[in-house]
Amino acid sequence: MNIAQDPARILEFDRLVDAPIDLVFVMFSDARHLDAWWGPDGFQNETHEMEFKVGGLWRYTMHGPDGKDWPNWIRYHTITPPTRIAYEHGGEMDEPAHFDGVITLDAEGDRTRVTLTLIFPTEDARNATLKFGAVDGGKQTLARLGAYVAEVHASS
Repeated sequence: MNIAQDPARILEFDRLVDAPIDLVFVMFSDARHLDAWWGPDGFQNETHEMEFKVGGLWRYTMHGPDGKDWPNWIRYHTITPPTRIAYEHGGEMDEPAHFDGVITLDAEGDRTRVTLTLIFPTEDARNATLKFGAVDGGKQTLARLGAYVAEVHASS
């Protein structure tokens, strides 16, 4: 997957989190952790299955604060511990992927820079997600990760 693509098809978010890179990587590789923080504010996850390996599937439902359920799936394409996870992300299982995602982790001392890059098939597809609050949602998701991993790190 080549990230150096048309910027009109890409959304990117990053956050410096207060935990070492190996611990942050675990937050992406274990469903019990993902269920605790993945998604925008007010959303709760329910994992139905997760096989964290290349070709593996994470299938989950995001329960919205308004009571609406959002089915999701992620199929992993690249897993390079502890620095990179690439995947495709869709909604219903019988639908094609909505976008490709790349998570990169970079150690900055005893903290970790987390970058989430979403690559859409078209500019229109990217723009459609903007109408649903994708920018705020991405920032909130990484903020939730930051708070959760800092709490886990402090208790370890």
